[in-house]
Amino acid sequence: MASGTTTISLHKETREMLRRFGSKGQTYDEVIRELIEKASIKEHDARWNRILEDEEFVPLDEL
Repeated sequence: MASGTTTISLHKETREMLRRFGSKGQTYDEVIRELIEKASIKEHDARWNRILEDEEFVPLDEL
């Protein structure tokens, strides 16, 4: 095992889902990182949309 890595336990179904998400030659680590990045972007987008819906904006020329 490479330095700086760890082992995690997954159900076989979860491992299969990760395999299906990934591309050929992609490691499980790469697949998980990609999913985390996509989830982070989605969360950021949802926060931004909430701000746009709930907040009042003042045009800069009115400040």
